[in-house]
Amino acid sequence: MQNRPIRSFVLRQGRVSNAQQRAYDTLLPQFGIAYAPHIIDLNGVFGRAAPRILEIGFGMGETTALIAARNPDHDYLGIEVHTPGVGSLLKAIAEQGLTNLRIMQHDAVEVLHNMIAPETFDGVHIFFPDPWPKKRHHKRRLIQTEFVSLLTSRMKPGAYLHAATDWQEYAEHILAVLSGESQLQNTAPDYAPRPAYRPQTKFESRGIKLGHGVWDIVFQRR
Repeated sequence: MQNRPIRSFVLRQGRVSNAQQRAYDTLLPQFGIAYAPHIIDLNGVFGRAAPRILEIGFGMGETTALIAARNPDHDYLGIEVHTPGVGSLLKAIAEQGLTNLRIMQHDAVEVLHNMIAPETFDGVHIFFPDPWPKKRHHKRRLIQTEFVSLLTSRMKPGAYLHAATDWQEYAEHILAVLSGESQLQNTAPDYAPRPAYRPQTKFESRGIKLGHGVWDIVFQRR
């Protein structure tokens, strides 16, 4: 029997609001991309050739929608497994009239392996991934050596990989893993200042006022 892969997430769906469910039911066919194990033509999906940014684990999608709205000349592909977040971002897409954002509700590892061609993305965002703080759960963390190698192969030369976390120990782990990937180089001596394109979330602002740290890590593909 094959070993099941270790997932970086557990499907804790939580409550889906009526508005989120309505957006999910009506808008996913238009703005969602169904998982299928073959390479996807993103120029066909977006109807143009443009710089492409991947976001893995967009949560409720507020930051994703804001970045896409501010950068209409870029296309964004967001991957999230949890239905409330997918519904919430679909609702924002409709309310803000965003045409440069698509969503996949699937495991990002499988999507990268089976649907994304090498050297596709100009940038990758991984903002506040689950830190899995207990030591016995560290193996569930998304950012691991094998995953980063796969992700780097889907980035164009010169593309950036931007991770952010509010857990110092996870920040140290991310920095070590990314530093160990030969195809990546750090854009800063260690941690980077928060780039202007990443808005500060309400949760983050509240944490900073309470003295909590946030670490941005930005590497570039050689």
